[in-house]
Amino acid sequence: MELVAGSYEQVLFGFAARPGEPWTVDPDFTHHAHTASLSTVAVNSKYVVTGSRDETIQIYDMRKKVEHGALLQHNGTITCLEFYGTSHLLSGAEDGLICIWNTKRWECLKSIKAHKGHVTSLSIHPSGKLALSVGTDKTLRTWNLVEGRSAFIKNLKQNAHIIKWSPDGEKYVTVITNKVDIYELDTASITGTITIEKRISSLRFITDSILAIAGDDEIIRFYSCDSQKCLCEFKAHENRIKDIYSFEREGQHVIVTASSDGYIKVWNLDLNKIKNLPSLLCEVNTKARLTCLAVWLDQASEMKENSEKAATSTQANEDEKPPVVKKKKVCWTNRSGKLTKRHRRIVLAKRKLEAPLRRKKKKQNSSE
Repeated sequence: MELVAGSYEQVLFGFAARPGEPWTVDPDFTHHAHTASLSTVAVNSKYVVTGSRDETIQIYDMRKKVEHGALLQHNGTITCLEFYGTSHLLSGAEDGLICIWNTKRWECLKSIKAHKGHVTSLSIHPSGKLALSVGTDKTLRTWNLVEGRSAFIKNLKQNAHIIKWSPDGEKYVTVITNKVDIYELDTASITGTITIEKRISSLRFITDSILAIAGDDEIIRFYSCDSQKCLCEFKAHENRIKDIYSFEREGQHVIVTASSDGYIKVWNLDLNKIKNLPSLLCEVNTKARLTCLAVWLDQASEMKENSEKAATSTQANEDEKPPVVKKKKVCWTNRSGKLTKRHRRIVLAKRKLEAPLRRKKKKQNSSE
């Protein structure tokens, strides 16, 4: 697996993490992807994508360890990126747009004017049919991704800066400053609220009912969504925590944290003994001011993740048309992309030329 982190210093760091006794972390790459600080990062089974204050999205091929291209649709800082499986990417930015990208050809399939202000956060439902977004216009918006249109708008009292679906898609949470509101999907109403002292910088569902919350301090807190009670808290870093990532590997719940102190740390969380402090598996000092974090999983983890996504989305793929309805222009090309298009044109032209020859030959054979 690869620990991937963006920084104020415009650098994307990659560290190969190898589970074992003990875990080991080795520097793998540093990629100067942008001309301004990185603001967000997302991963799928093949790519890492980064968003920046330079208004671009950079694509990095993790299997080949090479830069793959750039997406230039937005005008404004890229604030959020999220993949849906291997097929689509959603991006949001300060220009108020949400863009839907096809990750096979990297086309911008649809560009939606989502918010009157900035898009601050977005989250895709596990089914791939819905997405939620929040912005600086004090609204929470539900998007029908099958038809590529707005489905519902809810006015909020303040600007929310984080929104997240639970893994089972039965609930979602919004974050406004230092407060987490928990919503049920069926009723779209708040069923509970969690409040901490500091502004919340990052939030992650560990399970359907357990949240990991990081504020603008050094502490990670685990809360129950059902009772809204703190299950455990511990000091993870020497400075404010910027991002949390989590995944399950062979029954082990792994938490990864990135901080302004420059450290990326990997923790083991025992859900059966959640009141005990998580144990530190490994750490690495990037010597940079980190801003965002993701984990690119190895092939074994990818197969499990993809099989789970396939199970939830197979019926949707059979019953519904693709999750976009209108194609836009290609926003970037690389050499391989041009060769592919050129090859397609040549094949079509060749078929047009060969068709009359085949008819002529067939006519000659029949006359004989």
